[in-house]
Amino acid sequence: MDLKEIQNLIKFVAKSGTSEVKLETDDFKITIKTGPTGNTTVQQLVAAPIVQGPTASAPLEVAQTQPVSAAAPVVEDSKYITIKSPIIGTFYRRPSPDKPLFVEVGHSISEGDVLCVIEAMKLFNEIESEITGTIVKILVDDSSPVEFDQPLFLVDPS
Repeated sequence: MDLKEIQNLIKFVAKSGTSEVKLETDDFKITIKTGPTGNTTVQQLVAAPIVQGPTASAPLEVAQTQPVSAAAPVVEDSKYITIKSPIIGTFYRRPSPDKPLFVEVGHSISEGDVLCVIEAMKLFNEIESEITGTIVKILVDDSSPVEFDQPLFLVDPS
């Protein structure tokens, strides 16, 4: 289990209201506890691989995780690209209530432009475009909770 997976698990436990979660596999054991004030404690124990007898030369299988792209096609025959949420949190279309919107339908965007902000655990994460195109549709309402990999925007790359 890599650091990003552990962070997502901590966020999930914090939002769920559960007081304690234990996860145990052959390789590791992790316990996440949340206190009455919302403090989170994480304890992780990693077991060293044990190799015995004639199987010592057998290769160990390691799960490889592929990075998830924030932009992926919605449908193979569709010409639009979906920009998805890379984290769990609250979606905001503007940097603060008194500031203008980052983007609106019809706006042209380029790679690196900030599209929105997602608040996760009191941290505001700017979500930047990985493509150049035009915003066709905004799929989430302002100040709404979003899940990991939830579609946020439809973009026409042409």
